Amino acid sequence: MGTSDIYREIILDYYRNPRNYGKIDDADVVIKDSNPLCGDEIEMHIKFKDGKISDIKFNGKGCAISQASASMLTEIVMKKSIDEVRKIGKNDILESLGLQNLGPARIKCALLSLKTFKLALYSYLANNMNKEDQELKDEASKLF
Repeated sequence: MGTSDIYREIILDYYRNPRNYGKIDDADVVIKDSNPLCGDEIEMHIKFKDGKISDIKFNGKGCAISQASASMLTEIVMKKSIDEVRKIGKNDILESLGLQNLGPARIKCALLSLKTFKLALYSYLANNMNKEDQELKDEASKLF
């Protein structure tokens, strides 16, 4: 069995037996994105605790590459700190999938989960910054 066959088997396994598939009822952030060209959809549910991802689930529909990528990404980021996951890039995903030489259409399939994850992460960070800013303003207004 060649290297590409092994990666193909890994992708099919993640597609047929997705890890962390589902929803989190009390998620801190839920973001959905899609690739309209091929109909892939990914929705990420993330829970944070103490600056780390304490739980992550995804759901959606689409091709084997998009769904396997989402499943694999949830395993990569689980229990990692926000600083660690901010550094994950497209090459990390493509290498995990063994798909460095994909055409442009398939790259969008492979990277939809990363795009959705980053949107969720930055949405969470922005919301928390706004809360912290408001708390600081409230504290400051009590001083005067």
